[in-house]
Amino acid sequence: MAPFPSELCPCGSTILYTQCCGPYHTGAAIAPNAEALMRSRYTAYVLGNADYLKATWHPSRFPPQFHLDDQPHTQWLGLKVKRYELSEDSHALVEFIARYKINGRAHRLHEVSRFVREGGRWLYLSGEIDGDV
Repeated sequence: MAPFPSELCPCGSTILYTQCCGPYHTGAAIAPNAEALMRSRYTAYVLGNADYLKATWHPSRFPPQFHLDDQPHTQWLGLKVKRYELSEDSHALVEFIARYKINGRAHRLHEVSRFVREGGRWLYLSGEIDGDV
């Protein structure tokens, strides 16, 4: 479920959802860079938007067993982008830490994600997870 129009975007941008990740989720706009795509994917996890996650995952890397409904209920708490690197015009890295809770237990996901731009759209390729730090 999307946040109310007057709510800040869950991605941590300090912008209203309707002016931040919302247009990407509805298809009214595409993420202009890999960092924006990563933030919009985080927000899609917060909102349970599996269709957006699938649409922004590179088709060659999308795991066929991916189902948000099969995962434990996750309470997403916040996102911090640590690094964004553009290499060439079509490849980028985004390092981030996402905080969340499962069954009341706090976790931190530290990941360096790889993105590629194809046909003018950024897509998620893969990520290296630094464990439950």
